[in-house]
Amino acid sequence: MRPGEITGLEWDRVDLDRRVALLTHKNNGRPREVPLSTRAVELIRALPELGPVFDLSSRQLDVLFRKLRDRAGVKGLTFHVSRHAAITGLSTKLDVLALARMVGHTDLRQLRVYYNESAEELAKRFD
Repeated sequence: MRPGEITGLEWDRVDLDRRVALLTHKNNGRPREVPLSTRAVELIRALPELGPVFDLSSRQLDVLFRKLRDRAGVKGLTFHVSRHAAITGLSTKLDVLALARMVGHTDLRQLRVYYNESAEELAKRFD
């Protein structure tokens, strides 16, 4: 999810039993459901159900991300780059159509940037 999608998430758009978050304000104007991992559900369940799910602005999220990045000693990492890395990792688990649906891309050409497998890695999928 993008920072604005995370910080704008309201409790009435989170279904922890189904493990889905509904995003209504998208770049392309269409809502989408985002699947939540088991760990994400555990973390969200621990939050108080008051106001927005994450009581942060996009700016606050950015500041906290940079503080944690610096504390971890990671140089040059941005939220966008971490999102890119997550989508690249998911590209090895989901087919292109499922990945496009999950990340909200309507043009499959946008996803090419996330598929970075070598020919050797692709060959291993044949086994």
